[in-house]
Amino acid sequence: MPGKPDELFRSDLVALVPKLRRFAQSLTGNRQDGDDLVQAACEKALRNAAQFVPGTRMDSWMYRIIQTLWIDDRRRNRTRGTAIDPEDAYLSDEGRAANLPEDRMMLAQTRRAMADLPENQREVLALVAIEGLSYKDAAETLAIPVGTVMSRLSRAREALLPKLGLSQGRRQ
Repeated sequence: MPGKPDELFRSDLVALVPKLRRFAQSLTGNRQDGDDLVQAACEKALRNAAQFVPGTRMDSWMYRIIQTLWIDDRRRNRTRGTAIDPEDAYLSDEGRAANLPEDRMMLAQTRRAMADLPENQREVLALVAIEGLSYKDAAETLAIPVGTVMSRLSRAREALLPKLGLSQGRRQ
């Protein structure tokens, strides 16, 4: 077990890498750019470790760093973004459930549908539906009101349902 605060910070950061990769890859649409984004975020976090407040959520802090770096990069490039290859988009259940061909097909279809969402909806969907953050935590991470999280998530779900061949009836 790490003894120094710096060692604890580093070990906590390393433990978050799989979650950070999923989030970054849901933003970028491919593994390589997502991994580059995570690497840049980890480097920034290590340089600015003194700014992290112990006892707060490191995952939210890191999601915010990733989001900020992504937005800055997009502004710098002034492009609409790169096309997303569904095979590269890293939406995965990490081998826990998509064993049947139908499940793998549904996962691939979900990847493609998610790639078509506007970036702000994709961010919220990734944080809430994939990473399991609460609406409040997602709102804090993205520095937006909880109502905006709920609205973006609702629009994302409404956009995904028809693409996945699901009805838009009331959700339980």
